[in-house]
Amino acid sequence: MSKGLALITGINGFIAARTALTFLQAGYRVRGTARSISSTKPLISAIPAELAVNLEIFEVPDITAPGAFDKAIEGVTTVAHLAAPVSLSFTDPEPVLIAAVEGALRVLESAITEPSVESFIFMSSIAAITDTESSKTSFDESDWNDSAERLVKELGTNTPGHIIYFASKTAAERAVWKFRDDYNPSFKIAALNPVFVAGPPVVVPDSKEKIHTTTKLISDVYSGTELAKSGIPGALPSYVDVRDVARVILFGAENPDKVNGERFLLSGYHVPAQAVADILRERYPEREGMIEKGEPGQGYEKVYGYPKEKFFDGSKVVKVTGVGYTPWEETVVDFVESVKAVL
Repeated sequence: MSKGLALITGINGFIAARTALTFLQAGYRVRGTARSISSTKPLISAIPAELAVNLEIFEVPDITAPGAFDKAIEGVTTVAHLAAPVSLSFTDPEPVLIAAVEGALRVLESAITEPSVESFIFMSSIAAITDTESSKTSFDESDWNDSAERLVKELGTNTPGHIIYFASKTAAERAVWKFRDDYNPSFKIAALNPVFVAGPPVVVPDSKEKIHTTTKLISDVYSGTELAKSGIPGALPSYVDVRDVARVILFGAENPDKVNGERFLLSGYHVPAQAVADILRERYPEREGMIEKGEPGQGYEKVYGYPKEKFFDGSKVVKVTGVGYTPWEETVVDFVESVKAVL
């Protein structure tokens, strides 16, 4: 017997696909939304047939349109809103902020009209917590990115792409909490604020170029890219496993009272390229000549903890759920094994 019906927006995304599989494995029926049904065919094919029978797709071409989710929300017990514009190369902030904020509000507006909805999990980001202009060295769920939205207003189309993304995540999460304060919905609301998300994808890409951006560090190092040039330029080396993110979303759906009104910073490990290289050179000795050696063991803690200069405290979610983070070595190896054919 089904545990309930979960609505997952943007279901063909990296995190959303893993979330869908996690819910299906836990005994839920899943309804996903995507801009086009055809775009979800790889996901449907990747899910075991015995689980795929409990998956349905609703086409929502424009998540900002009034009533966009009215049909999709019918009979839903839990909502995981993961659909949002994601890029560090945006050039025009206005459409990005509109899509992020209005998309979240449309789902909430539909949810508040559906009596069956019990929980709403919003996928925010570390981008809504850490402030690039702050002198702070330690961040947790009490922090907000207060500079991104101001910089967008000041710089307009001259705003750097990553700042536009930061502003969109911050504005969207603020809008979710304001909706909660203004309308006091009967369902419970929580926000997840993960750092970069890595780990094995549900849908294996058909080329290296299509590997998810936040896993680029691992694929670059494995493929022989210089350590100094691996990953996203200038990105903070902070990671959490995609399976942990999906697990916490499921926990929120099954324990709405424990997560209601809370933000959860998901931050497992501080892992520069050297840490990835050391794991891969040991696990794949046949590639020692390709993977740059660098300075083994240097620049990171043995347990991949954070340096004092920049600390993201992801302990709250461990205390609430009672489950620790997936070991980083497991994340790295499982990712490589899943996409090895295209690396």
